[in-house]
Amino acid sequence: MKKILFLSLIATFMTVSCNQKNKEESTLNSDKTGKTAELYSCPMHPEVTGTAGSECPECGMELTEKVAQTTAADNEATPVTVANEESSAITATGNVSKTAFPTDAIVSKYLNIKNALTKDDSNRAAAAAKELIATLNGSTTTSLDTKSKNKYNGFVADAKAHVKHIGDNAGKIDHQREYFSLLSQDVFGLIKTFGTKQTVYQDYCPMYGEGKNGYWISETKDVINPYFGSEMLNCGRRIGAVK
Repeated sequence: MKKILFLSLIATFMTVSCNQKNKEESTLNSDKTGKTAELYSCPMHPEVTGTAGSECPECGMELTEKVAQTTAADNEATPVTVANEESSAITATGNVSKTAFPTDAIVSKYLNIKNALTKDDSNRAAAAAKELIATLNGSTTTSLDTKSKNKYNGFVADAKAHVKHIGDNAGKIDHQREYFSLLSQDVFGLIKTFGTKQTVYQDYCPMYGEGKNGYWISETKDVINPYFGSEMLNCGRRIGAVK
């Protein structure tokens, strides 16, 4: 009888221990899942997500904006990524002082192009583009170190190529808007790297360019669309603001 009781106690102890081990393993796996499930998005293309530091396939920028998301522990359904509308604030990431190398003149000329396109004014957009080219040609990099100077020259080279299409194609507003979307990426990168004294916002229209290229920089909180103008003037949303 004592032997039977002893064996029964051993069996009970083994069952409890096994259940406790399974519970610990389940908790450990849940923790690992939570750690590896963190996603980051591109500040220019928030719909692009991946691991921190990965490059965005659309623009080449690093994925730096942490994305809030649900997990399997919270919901048995497939996890859904939820982007915070104000999480993509544009901030200077370089080591260059904003006062040492202001980008305000470049940003202001860019905004003139944007405002012309919101009014469907192709001729004014072309004239503003030529003003921006003159500003880019007249800018200096004497205050920059070699690494920063190379970054700046890269932005300017791309911007010149894109803005030239806008300046040379008065009357062809669709063509101008196509290159304005590329110019917007250049200006965004410039602001991200060197900063600006101005308060500007990044806006996005999902209806333009199949949802891939409809980004622009604006000086107003109101969304005024340069890609559709009067056709869909307020189509889009604000992604983030300079902090």
